[in-house]
Amino acid sequence: MNPCVNCGACCAYFRVSFYWAEAQEGGGTVPNAMTEQVTPFISCMSGTNSKSPRCMALQGEVGQSVSCSIYGDRPPPCHEFTPSGEVGVRNPHCDRARAHYGLPPLPVDNIQIIRLEEIGHWPITGSHSAP
Repeated sequence: MNPCVNCGACCAYFRVSFYWAEAQEGGGTVPNAMTEQVTPFISCMSGTNSKSPRCMALQGEVGQSVSCSIYGDRPPPCHEFTPSGEVGVRNPHCDRARAHYGLPPLPVDNIQIIRLEEIGHWPITGSHSAP
């Protein structure tokens, strides 16, 4: 199971900033109603540009059971954020967000190693993969 569905800390800890054209009004996919303008060229997810951020698209309780109401249309920073352990390394940003909510770091030692010969090509992983 993806550890993110029991976490959501990153969605309620960081400002989720992205180029304005990633929103629907610029030809992107992020719903305009869930964004706010930060600068003329930068937008962010509504709710994340504050001292106590929480993305408007985050549903559920951090550290329990969460989901993203716009998962298929989420902005690039959300696509690119990798939880600790996903690519066999610790992500200090993930660890910091989890610690803020009293959650322990995700384990990195339970990584499944797949030999390249077993799959025939290099898999797309990490910050450019779809979950």
